[in-house]
Amino acid sequence: MKARFLLALLWLSYANIHGQNPMQPGFEMLEKGAFQDAKEFFGEYLKDHPDNKTAKICYGRAVGLSGSPETATGLFAELLETYPNDFEVQINYNESFLWNSEFETAKPLYEKLVADHPDKFGALLGYANTLSNLKEYPKALEWVNKALALQPDNQSAKVSRKYIKLGYANNLSQLQAYDRGKALLKEITHDFPNDRDALLNLANMHLITKSTDSAKAIYRQLATSAKDSVFALNQTALADHIAEDDKTALKIAQQAKKKAETLGDKELQLKAHERYVQALIWNRKFKLAKKNITHLEKTHVDHATVLALKATLGMYTGDSKKSVEHYNAILKKDQKSFDGNLGSANALYASDRIIDSYRAVYQTLSIYDQQKDALSLLEKLNQGFLPEVNEHAAHTFDNGDNIGYFSTTEIKLPLSTKFTASAAYQYRTTENDVTVHQASSNLFEAGMAYRLLPKTSLKASLGIYDANAGEDSYSQPIVTAQLVTQPYKLQHLEIGYKQEVQSFNAELIKRQIVMHHYGINYNLGTTFNLGWYTQFIHTQQNDANTRDLLFTSLYYNLTRKPALKVGVNYQYFQFKEQLPTVYFSPSKYHAVEVFGDVRGSISKNTKGMLTVASGFQEVEEDPQTFIYRFEAGLEHAFSKRLTASLYGKHNSLASVVSAGFKYTELGFKIKWDMAPKPVFNKKLQETIASR
Repeated sequence: MKARFLLALLWLSYANIHGQNPMQPGFEMLEKGAFQDAKEFFGEYLKDHPDNKTAKICYGRAVGLSGSPETATGLFAELLETYPNDFEVQINYNESFLWNSEFETAKPLYEKLVADHPDKFGALLGYANTLSNLKEYPKALEWVNKALALQPDNQSAKVSRKYIKLGYANNLSQLQAYDRGKALLKEITHDFPNDRDALLNLANMHLITKSTDSAKAIYRQLATSAKDSVFALNQTALADHIAEDDKTALKIAQQAKKKAETLGDKELQLKAHERYVQALIWNRKFKLAKKNITHLEKTHVDHATVLALKATLGMYTGDSKKSVEHYNAILKKDQKSFDGNLGSANALYASDRIIDSYRAVYQTLSIYDQQKDALSLLEKLNQGFLPEVNEHAAHTFDNGDNIGYFSTTEIKLPLSTKFTASAAYQYRTTENDVTVHQASSNLFEAGMAYRLLPKTSLKASLGIYDANAGEDSYSQPIVTAQLVTQPYKLQHLEIGYKQEVQSFNAELIKRQIVMHHYGINYNLGTTFNLGWYTQFIHTQQNDANTRDLLFTSLYYNLTRKPALKVGVNYQYFQFKEQLPTVYFSPSKYHAVEVFGDVRGSISKNTKGMLTVASGFQEVEEDPQTFIYRFEAGLEHAFSKRLTASLYGKHNSLASVVSAGFKYTELGFKIKWDMAPKPVFNKKLQETIASR
């Protein structure tokens, strides 16, 4: 950046001594960047003038800048032996190390040079550029400002300061110091109004901080030509997506695609078409997106853009295995591809290939240091394996005068990415104001979860249930086992067994009724927002009674943010024996309800949910009766490791409680991650490094 200044210095030095300058053609070659021609020119000149210092310096510069920096360093070292204190020789010698990217070597040389020549502009600027290359941006900015104090209008120094500020702003962005980074980028426009580099980096920082209106204003400012306007529309569509306005993003992307088609720039057309397909995917128009990808593939076979679009479509439609294949194909073409590396990490995570995902995200961070999206994925990966404590406490009551309190404390300790150990303690007390019955129970449980295969886990627990109902007290072993799997994309299946003691009220605890539940849960998702959930449970009890229960729900996702879904639920169950004086046990029970459920963010750290449902139930041959239920809750994240929630629910479904009463529950939950990283983090790092 200071080459022109050094050339002017050499020219003036020679002209002051000799007047007319026969080396002027060589100077011009250096200035124009014709380094090989300059090398030949000064090589010939030195045959007739072997002792000309200026010619030797220019020859050294031509040699170094034409691709042989080490040779140039040697030439300048020889000159230093003849002219040990010559500033021109010293500064060129120092600069030759910059040509070879030996910034650490150059740094102490420049430190000495600026100490010996604090008023030499070239020394100050060279030192600033060296520090900038070493990413010591605050210090680099200090020294380039010193250089500009000597020559306030020097363009080379202003350009150096621009790139120092760009690098510094990028560094601050990685450290999430966005306000300071934005301020630096705005300062660049004081020296270079409407500078494209500064504005693009500023817009990108606005996108990172979700200041999307500010980003869009910059893109409008940059739309000064037909091609630039396509680029601006493309980026505006991305800003709308980040602002969660995907419908507008699709409209803008359509405009960009249409406008690009009128221009002859094939690369620009591809980028506009790429954004259009992305917008289709964001809007869940998967068939149309696939059709467009097929069209692009005809003219761009195995192009990284097409592969990335295929991978993105796979991620949105639940086909993460295919996404992994597409991202791997991108990495075969370019191992440093950001889309390939981070995309692969996300796809592997979605495929439940945890170790491979860790490896991919660390690979991404080794190339793109402190990249925010990669760090977010790493945090998400770690979050699934942090040791945690969960507390759940609630107060329950119904119109049968039953009152209950319970508290459950659970500790989970992931010992590897495959194995998690857990322990839980539950205390429950119930009483009835009419019958004056009281009872309490304690449940101690130890459990484990083991990932057998990606998306296939086995969960099991063993516990002791201890009950005290006045004069009656007893203990009962408790066992649960469950297989959780995703057999096909967008499907979830659970098969399990659970042993439970009936503990709704004091009378039932006293009767020591043990239930053995054998169940299957199945959920089917689709790419068109429809979902279907079904549960079947067969229960055998130690009082010789049995129950069969079927619950099925057909629902439709209306919106994603907030998550709003509506649907229809149907429930049926029957008991073999009817014991109405002991517990609710009809020969048949039907219930149908329509429901709405909404969940979303209320503020940055607070989420809310609300479920409302109503319908009809029919108990045996009795007339249908109206039923309703609702549930509401608030969850607040006090930090990344501590969240708490309050909730309340009320319903009139006879199936919810054993006696068929209206039921209300008020409670709170707390979740605390006990450590910032998994306890096996060191072993995890060794495993990743060994692969």
